[in-house]
Amino acid sequence: MEEFRQLSPIIQALLATCFTWLVTALGAALVFITKHENRRLMDCMLGFAAGVMIAASFWSLLAPGIDMAESLGMVSWLVAAVGFMAGGIFMRCIDIFLPHLHLGMQMSQSEGVKTSWKRSTLLVLAITMHNIPEGLAVGVAFGAVAADLPSATMGGAIALALGIGLQNFPEGAAVALPLRREGVSKKKSFFMGQLSGAVEPVAGVIGAAFVIYMQDLLPYALCFAAGAMIFVVVEELIPESQRISDNIDMVTMATLVGFTVMMVLDVALG
Repeated sequence: MEEFRQLSPIIQALLATCFTWLVTALGAALVFITKHENRRLMDCMLGFAAGVMIAASFWSLLAPGIDMAESLGMVSWLVAAVGFMAGGIFMRCIDIFLPHLHLGMQMSQSEGVKTSWKRSTLLVLAITMHNIPEGLAVGVAFGAVAADLPSATMGGAIALALGIGLQNFPEGAAVALPLRREGVSKKKSFFMGQLSGAVEPVAGVIGAAFVIYMQDLLPYALCFAAGAMIFVVVEELIPESQRISDNIDMVTMATLVGFTVMMVLDVALG
């Protein structure tokens, strides 16, 4: 741990997001065990992921962002509102323009700019789209530690990386297993599934570098990442996890469990 602390924040963010990418790959690796997905289990895992992201958005991002804004003499509520909404608007713009297809949808229901890209590519892009704010969040958290502000701790940043890693497992499986079921080979299904998490190290390094060199914008960056993550939860994870009405109560409980796990991680380690 001490050796990890001595690394530069950018390297810390890179290693942390490589871990979250690895967990995505582990989820995608389920294609080597089974061809069929358990729909109820998958919905519960997506609900769990939603709970983790909601908790991380507040405990690891919004609350520290507000504290930092106050310590820097900023109007904390204004910083939180502007940063949070900017994150949501940023993700909405990506949603409008990036071609993608949500799980369980037909090709005619693809979103973004119309394209002739294959279904597998559009599915990967849908997951990749919401891995961007996750990578940014981890990078910003490690960058915040480097700013040496009381509300940013190494434990809190590590807790966020662990939480994001936990919820990446079902995301890797959510891409790979449907592709395998549609007849795509095991190797290609795995490759496409893990590829959705490859953006996180890139986003993590960008997030860490941004806040290190522009520390005055750090509170905004934390709230921005929170807004982007909440957009993903409300626009994609919750609707996808509750498509089957018989699973709604179970998925709701899984969401509460995910929130609790992330909250405990953040409070205990942060």
